Amino acid sequence: MKLYSSGVYLLNGTDIVEEAKASLPVSKEEAAKNTIAYGILEAHNTSGNMEKLQIKFDKLTSHDITFVGIIQTARASGLEKFPIPYVLTNCHNSLCAVGGTINEDDHMFGLTCAKKYGGVYVPPHQAVIHQFAREMLAGGGKMILGSDSHTRYGALGTMAMGEGGGELVKQLLSQTYDINMPGVVAIYLKGSPRPGVGPQDVALAIIGEVFANGYVKNKVMEFVGPGVAGLSADFRIGVDVMTTETTCLSSIWKTDDTIEEFYAVHGRPEDYKELNPGAVAYYDGCVEIDLGEIKPMIAMPFHPSNTYTIDEVKANLGDILADVEKRAQVSLGGKVPYSLKEKVVDGKLYVDQGIIAGCAGGGFENICAAADILRGKNIGCDAFTLSVYPASTPIYMELAKNGVLAELLGAGAVVKTAFCGPCFGAGDTPANNAFSIRHTTRNFPNREGSKVQNGQISSVALMDARSIAATAANKGFLTSAEEYTGEYTGQKYFFDKSIYENRVFDSHGIAEPETKIQFGPNIKDWPQMPALAENLVLKVVSEIHDPVTTTDELIPSGETSSYRSNPLGLAEFTLSRKDPAYVGRAKEIQKAENAILNETCPLEAVPELKPVMDVIHQTYPSVGKGNLGVGSTIFAVKPGDGSAREQAASCQKVLGGWANIANEYATKRYRSNLINWGMLPFLIPAGELPFANGDYLFFPEIKKAVQEKTEQITGYVVKDGALKPFTVTLGEMTDDEREIILKGCLINYNRK
Repeated sequence: MKLYSSGVYLLNGTDIVEEAKASLPVSKEEAAKNTIAYGILEAHNTSGNMEKLQIKFDKLTSHDITFVGIIQTARASGLEKFPIPYVLTNCHNSLCAVGGTINEDDHMFGLTCAKKYGGVYVPPHQAVIHQFAREMLAGGGKMILGSDSHTRYGALGTMAMGEGGGELVKQLLSQTYDINMPGVVAIYLKGSPRPGVGPQDVALAIIGEVFANGYVKNKVMEFVGPGVAGLSADFRIGVDVMTTETTCLSSIWKTDDTIEEFYAVHGRPEDYKELNPGAVAYYDGCVEIDLGEIKPMIAMPFHPSNTYTIDEVKANLGDILADVEKRAQVSLGGKVPYSLKEKVVDGKLYVDQGIIAGCAGGGFENICAAADILRGKNIGCDAFTLSVYPASTPIYMELAKNGVLAELLGAGAVVKTAFCGPCFGAGDTPANNAFSIRHTTRNFPNREGSKVQNGQISSVALMDARSIAATAANKGFLTSAEEYTGEYTGQKYFFDKSIYENRVFDSHGIAEPETKIQFGPNIKDWPQMPALAENLVLKVVSEIHDPVTTTDELIPSGETSSYRSNPLGLAEFTLSRKDPAYVGRAKEIQKAENAILNETCPLEAVPELKPVMDVIHQTYPSVGKGNLGVGSTIFAVKPGDGSAREQAASCQKVLGGWANIANEYATKRYRSNLINWGMLPFLIPAGELPFANGDYLFFPEIKKAVQEKTEQITGYVVKDGALKPFTVTLGEMTDDEREIILKGCLINYNRK
């Protein structure tokens, strides 16, 4: 794999010419317009300025961890009808045993809203969000926005993006998605995958090369080159969905007869569109990949970028496990004992659990290939277990018809319905100290459902379904699929659309305003959120120095699922795995803001504020009643990697958070979530911090700084009887984003 150090030109879709060596009759600026990405963005841009995009999407999609909050936000902002197709799937909060009937209340909320506002409702266990989108929503040259970070349908010619709920609310209110024109990086594929190598292997190889160096961060990955043609639609989809883990903005692929056949099989031939770059296309970078050189891969805990070949792990087992244990001490803060050395048996790594599931692993070809490897074998009767989750009921049905289901069950696998649970800790949580290999999307700390706060820890490695099956056939000892020497049957897929016709509610865009929304006791409105005050006093209530902080660490998944529709209930879990004292600290200082809202004295509500204000008044005597806001902030080096769910920010907001302070934001979507919830996305240079956890910070005239687009903002640490200055920035923001912060949140900005 080669990463080019500068831009490249792609000639006729096949030949790479480095920018420095190019002598072409077309300018770089004109050639940049010949990428597939540029054409799609131009067709959806409403600003008239291709440097400052204002995008309107063709369709929206959400699942049941996010759609309640999104619709509640849109309702509070005056929603009357879904202006474009909006699909509500139920693949996260599916297990109604978790929290009793609370989850089913959310589902009924979704169904009645789909009727009232003119949407589409996919019942639980029918399909995971992204498989339904592939089967029923994607279209060549279209754009889809989803409230899940793995909203990626580029392999089908659809540019899709995963964002926090606030961005979907804007689309529901006929507003736009505002970004600068992103860079476009060519992912140039050549050669063919060797036997036993699957899409997850290719995806992990790419992630391992580009995540840490930020090569494609907030850019569009455009898959081109002669190697694309040799890949099946399922293979392309399996690579594409994992591009989220590179921190790219979106992805798009050239399309051909293979993708045309995909649309035909799914009964939508009219949705196919041939997409290719122009004769001379300029890219801001290029990743050149020889598919034949990629071997079966494994991403060791605790990140998809912690990649090795399986052969490397087996050859250097002691050193690699020691490195994982060292990483664990950083991620877990030494709160629980963690060791993988006990998993080594006679020099081999023993695995406790295998899972093939979700939008990445649950595809038809992955499961069929796994069944081929397991045919005539069994997983044994020891600790190792194998669970398989087909990504949709149509896939499940075809596996039943073609005999694959019987093969898997006969081998000892458990085959379950379409559900995203294993990907975020709501299903198949391993035992304490267990090691799980998964063809899913992520392996962040505790994402599999273990609870450090209760002394429990397990860990996940990511692998392709083929090597998981080879490991299962070897009774749980880590095995590369290259060791399988049998044949792959290459089962043909037949899609049965009647399954959805019989079960999915589709309004066909016709709203029924008279429909009464069905609520439940756990579905709550958003609490009141004040506008930004002229001056801010913030208490630092958490300080995180991990290299990256994931959204799962900011607001855990799994056990919190039952509270996703209850902003205050969910907020109780904020940072519970990373900093359990956070909620108490944030609530304590929030008493001051509540006192201001109730027109009582904040110094009486929070007595420790009095000496802070005494120091401030020495220099700023006019700061006080009518011009002061009080709240909390956290510091993290690089927060926001992972999920798009807005609750990572909104939970801080409902607890009185007014800002994050970071050296860098891991993703655009997390920064957008902060802004949409009225939180200041401060940036501070890397190095020794001027403040510590528990310190009070003062930002005079912060409202004016936001209004006037002040580049360098001076804050003060209130400490030792003095104001000690430091500098932060806000980064580039649109006028609308500034107005959202000034108003206090997107709801206030839109409220009629």
